Amino acid sequence: MAETGAGESPQAPLTERGARTRERLIAAAREVFEERGFLDTRVAHIARHAKVAYGSFYTYFPSKEAVFLEVADRLFEDMTRHSFTPGADSAAAEPAARVRNANRAYYEAYRRNAKMMAIIEQVSTFNEEFQEMRRKHRAESVGRSARAIERWQRAGLVGPDIDPEMTARALAAMVDHSLYLWLVQGDDPSDTDRLLDTLDALNVRALGLRPAPEQSP
Repeated sequence: MAETGAGESPQAPLTERGARTRERLIAAAREVFEERGFLDTRVAHIARHAKVAYGSFYTYFPSKEAVFLEVADRLFEDMTRHSFTPGADSAAAEPAARVRNANRAYYEAYRRNAKMMAIIEQVSTFNEEFQEMRRKHRAESVGRSARAIERWQRAGLVGPDIDPEMTARALAAMVDHSLYLWLVQGDDPSDTDRLLDTLDALNVRALGLRPAPEQSP
């Protein structure tokens, strides 16, 4: 059951002090969720960790679920911005190099967020609002990758016989689940380079791309 504060406003006025308090609550919530898990966390734990009064929590968030969604939304922004689309500093990169850069950027983001990703797997089994947020972020990331694949198809770099969206979804799922097993479940964290090189090779071969120079035999 959600913890709520009856009659409390769900959002504080956007004063400088209020913004700082809200950010402190978000940071504290993430730390408490990582320590206790979602189900065992209470609003009182978050308020105490943030050093604010229990009732003050409800000035900024209507429930534990609401602050969790804020934490998760920020995490997904960090996690899902990485795709095959180049950034400003890599616009001239070959497609295989873009794949490699995207995989490594996603690995670094996943490593930063591994503790919360474990909690997210827990919450994703029962919270519909959270599931919808997760689908939205995943769709945005897959869409960026699919558009990159379409551009490569038009340039003759990727064969026309693959579905860009389904391919982007399948490759993202492979990378995502591999890193979940690696970083959350602790499959074999001692050989990360070999895992990433293998994921790169599988992505490049699935797309039929020419390997990046650093991946060439």
